[in-house]
Amino acid sequence: MTTARVGVTRLVCSTVLLTGLGALAQSANAGGIFIYEAGQEGNGLANSGAAALANDPSVLMSNPAGIAELKGTQISANAQVILGDIRFSRDSDNQFDGNEGGNALQWLPGASLFISHQLDERSAIGFGMYGNFGLALNYDDDWAGRYFTQEAALMSVSFQPTIAHQFTDQLSVGIGPRIIYGYYRNEMAINNNLLGLADRPDGQLEYKDTDVGTGVNLGLLYKLDERTQIGLAYTSKVKLEFKDSPEVRDVSNPIINAALRRLDVDSLELDMNVPQTVLFSVAHQLDPQWKLLGSLGWQDWSDFGQIGVEVDANAGGVNRTVERQYKDTWHASIGAQYQANPRLRWSMGLGYDSSAVDDKDRTVDNPMGEAWRLATGVNYALDEGLDLHLAYTLVWLGDMEDQQTKARSGETLSGTYRNSALHILAGGATWRF
Repeated sequence: MTTARVGVTRLVCSTVLLTGLGALAQSANAGGIFIYEAGQEGNGLANSGAAALANDPSVLMSNPAGIAELKGTQISANAQVILGDIRFSRDSDNQFDGNEGGNALQWLPGASLFISHQLDERSAIGFGMYGNFGLALNYDDDWAGRYFTQEAALMSVSFQPTIAHQFTDQLSVGIGPRIIYGYYRNEMAINNNLLGLADRPDGQLEYKDTDVGTGVNLGLLYKLDERTQIGLAYTSKVKLEFKDSPEVRDVSNPIINAALRRLDVDSLELDMNVPQTVLFSVAHQLDPQWKLLGSLGWQDWSDFGQIGVEVDANAGGVNRTVERQYKDTWHASIGAQYQANPRLRWSMGLGYDSSAVDDKDRTVDNPMGEAWRLATGVNYALDEGLDLHLAYTLVWLGDMEDQQTKARSGETLSGTYRNSALHILAGGATWRF
């Protein structure tokens, strides 16, 4: 084995170890809590053409059928960082004391690894390890919304073996069983002031657990002619069941302690579904330099589930679940690639995702809203067997109103996340053998 191949092997082995951690940290809010940017070249396209464009093994995440288009053995290793600006600002309707929480999402790393291998002229297998679902927020401990959440994390890493076959010169079909390792954590303050008559330090409730769920990714890739191909992909829902004993610390409010005992919180179970999705994409080679891309998608957020714990000190109440009132979301994106020369390719894209919640149903542990994406990236071929790519995506969430009320006491946290945005920087390499 050559020195170069040994170096590649070591790098890939290191990436496999790091991806399991990095993908768990990878998260963002956009429409729902899916992220389309997993470090691959498609980062620079705002998800346009994702189910129809087969440039590297990362296509198996969007459309498993795409790896049937790839020659030889290909490995794509990628990394990224998400820089967030998610800041809450109270308004005159707010009834809780405390500060505004600071920047709840400062930065998060991510990583992914994809492999494809051509079995023969029509069949291929592949494997992907990536994180494209989740969120993680960290507010100041003494902020105004501390009785709803102080820290919240819902993160996952997906493992996807894949097989694809080209049945005709026009039609390829792929399937990828998907195993998701999920992690959920929520920490909130508990008000120890008995009916507002005492002045005691807050207590804490922390809940965390992990679970494994399974689903499947299915895809079709069809060539309409020599210049146009379309892709249709479906991902099934994946059920995750978090079941653990929450840790309750320093709770001196006897009414809250009694409510916790009545609800048998020691056996708290929270269920959720990673939503099923459908994505349709088209890729059209306009001329030797320009390729035009587009996508339309749907995500089943209405089936997300009831997840969360609510503690209402002033009314002495504890709810085992929180009704999210989520609704399905829609995605649309357009983009283009420009082949400037045999080595350099430039990508650009514009995308939109509708919001999974109305303003009245938004929660501070998952402040989702409609999202606009503006993305660009470059791919450079160092030689015949190695490409490098770098991309930037702006995810603009804008102003997101939040008015969250305790169900029993009626106390309200009210304000707005102003000029919210995510900046995603990503890069990686693809080796072809």
